[in-house]
Amino acid sequence: MEKKTTNYSILGCLYSNQFYYYICVGSLVISCCSYEINAVPYDSFTLSSFTYGRTVLKPYDWRYIRVDLPTWFSSMTVSLESNVDLDKNSIMTADKSDLPMICAREGSPPLPDTYNTSFTGLVLDPISNESLAIEGLQFAEKCYPMQKNVLIRLTNEQISPGVWYFGLFNGIGSTRTQSKMINRGSGYSFSGNVSVEGCLSPSISGQFCNQTIDHLSCVDQNSTNGIIASCRNDGERSCIHRNESKLYSLNLLGVSEEIIISTTNVIFNRTQSNGASDGSRIILMCYARHGAISSSSAHDYSGDINSTPLVIRSPKVGRWYITVLPLSNETVGNMTVCYSLEWKLLHCPIDKAGLNCTWERYMLQTILRKNPAVPFESYYLPVTDKVSSNSANFLLEPLLSNSSLAQNQHLAWTYFVADIPLGAAGGSIHIRMNSDTKINHEIYASYGGLPFEDKWDYFYANSTSNSNGSMFFKLYDSDEKTISFYIVYVRGGTWSFGVKHLTSVGNASKSQTTMSISIERCPRRCSSHGTCQNVVEMSGLSLYSYCSCDRNHGGFDCSAEIVSHRGHVWQSVSLIASNAAFVFPAYWALRQKAFAEWVLYTSSGISSGLYHACDVGTWCALSFRVLQFMDFWLSFMAVVSTFVYLADIDEGSKRTIHTVVAILTALMAENGATRSSNIVLVIAIGAIGLFVGFLIEFCRHYRRFSFSAELFLNLIHRWQTIKQWCRNLIKTVLKRFRWFFVLAGFVALAMAAISWNLESTNSYWFWHSMWHVSIYISSFLFLCSKVNALNCANGEARNTNYELTRQDSLSRSQGQPENGQVR
Repeated sequence: MEKKTTNYSILGCLYSNQFYYYICVGSLVISCCSYEINAVPYDSFTLSSFTYGRTVLKPYDWRYIRVDLPTWFSSMTVSLESNVDLDKNSIMTADKSDLPMICAREGSPPLPDTYNTSFTGLVLDPISNESLAIEGLQFAEKCYPMQKNVLIRLTNEQISPGVWYFGLFNGIGSTRTQSKMINRGSGYSFSGNVSVEGCLSPSISGQFCNQTIDHLSCVDQNSTNGIIASCRNDGERSCIHRNESKLYSLNLLGVSEEIIISTTNVIFNRTQSNGASDGSRIILMCYARHGAISSSSAHDYSGDINSTPLVIRSPKVGRWYITVLPLSNETVGNMTVCYSLEWKLLHCPIDKAGLNCTWERYMLQTILRKNPAVPFESYYLPVTDKVSSNSANFLLEPLLSNSSLAQNQHLAWTYFVADIPLGAAGGSIHIRMNSDTKINHEIYASYGGLPFEDKWDYFYANSTSNSNGSMFFKLYDSDEKTISFYIVYVRGGTWSFGVKHLTSVGNASKSQTTMSISIERCPRRCSSHGTCQNVVEMSGLSLYSYCSCDRNHGGFDCSAEIVSHRGHVWQSVSLIASNAAFVFPAYWALRQKAFAEWVLYTSSGISSGLYHACDVGTWCALSFRVLQFMDFWLSFMAVVSTFVYLADIDEGSKRTIHTVVAILTALMAENGATRSSNIVLVIAIGAIGLFVGFLIEFCRHYRRFSFSAELFLNLIHRWQTIKQWCRNLIKTVLKRFRWFFVLAGFVALAMAAISWNLESTNSYWFWHSMWHVSIYISSFLFLCSKVNALNCANGEARNTNYELTRQDSLSRSQGQPENGQVR
């Protein structure tokens, strides 16, 4: 069967508008993926399809999406739409810790800010002309900047089946898990769909479900070195033509020491020769890969199995794919190669390991911790009669191997094999070793197979030689007598831990070493600076845990000190003591006998001080939510009441305005109290309240004037009256306020607005303290700007009475008859 030549890669397409979206989708199908028009996937069906509605990510927020891929899947498509609008230039100049990004990882959730150098996993180069080409997603954990539209299509020729996690982050770094007094910044929303296609039959595979797979069957045979399983293709000889390939698969269910792949009875036929020829000059390239279909461009191991068997030491548990491709250095016509493929698997007994099956291997049993409040935590103990333990620790010396690597070397390996449930993928493995003398052991960890010196996932040899630079390896409290490290967000499946040590012959010292292996939800219990939170990922299929740190710490384990103790004291004093500025407006309101304003300023200052005392972790008089509501609500009310105070209106009108304002500001304080737009809304409400107050005052004073009908009929007198009224209004306004205080009040109010807008996660304590001082000082200045209302009203009354008296005298003089006779 001729194999289709495709040029498929892991792709993501990013677009800035809908027009380019349709263009890129068309090019994705036609050119990027090298589809043929009639190359429609057959023998496939939709395994699953999840649609995710609009989700908003606030600053430093994140979400995980889990995707399950069975062994018979053919492709996976991830389509996301967001309101992110970032081009390459803005991405290059932006702070990487604030970038929205998407990350992927196999087996467990991605964690881009686990280690300080994790920014090296951020890939920016593929972004060009509003498109993104993602290469090598299956080889390393990487992150890519989020774009407006993202389309990713992955096939079984690129990634392995199992569980995959996609993480969407709106900012990373130590402050991501820090509890924040305020969380302002730009957020974004996204929605999307994840669909998985699969093949109808287990004997076919490929991205189009058009490649036939031959499954190998195995027969166990006892040997002096262990159990050797011989695997063949049902005893049949395989024949393939030139430029064709043959695909095989083998399910490796348990831990094995070695796989040997070889061929026998190799012959080939060609049109230029008569009959069959010796196959010794034929190159049979063998490409082996774990989990995904192997090829010449994507494989884990390769070699010419016609000349030398291909040896895979400590193969991983799971499905292996073998692709055999015949090559020839000679120019031949139609060449047909026939061969017999043979696999040999070396299995040791359940309690032994190594090529000679002379090292000790122990299965670990799971002991669940009795804590119903925690989803899954456990520790592991070896299944053996050599040691007994009633705790999570067990003695290591009775379990160690005595057989050395070589005759002149006194080194040996001891292995521990554990099965980690898939539901524990959101937790971490904690490995700890304590000794009363200097530890000479080295610890190696490997997923799916036994670790060796040249093959491991994580290791610890000493304080300078370890995997501490790895993204998911975290070392703690390790010295000559103690080893302690975590494997963060561990993958579910078979894990093997190898201890490399001296044998009893090479180790003259008598030491006592204890070891513990456990699953914990959060590393180091969040370093006693936070709480461990358990959250369900977006598909609702699994839990993951993370640390919610306090105000002074951050990082995935709350071990990063963001604010020092001295800085915390300064911030606490600044935020609490700055509320003492309420004394200025409260004193002036009390002096002017404005008791309603006095109550507002006093209660606002006290509630704000109590709220910030609770916010910084000093003392909480009430619940945090109640204190936060009271702080923002009374602050909004104090600002608006300052504007209303400037109008000279009666108490009934003032109570009406205060009631309406109280309702509006309560709604603002309950729904998004920390939004930056609230300061504009509060000032706008205050300005409207002042305008309404002036309007009420105007209507009240307008009714005091009484004009005769004759005066209205006299145009000249009418215009004179209007001009006089305007002059009186201007004089009243000028006399009503002390304009120096008005100008100073607006300057202080502008400083308060600037302080509000400059508040960020890092500088919140300073600018919010400036907000406290500025807003109370501005209120005090505005209160001082109003001239005594009683004096102003008396002056206006005297002027008005004088005008009315003069007009009344004039009317009486005109109405008297000559010679003083009454008509």
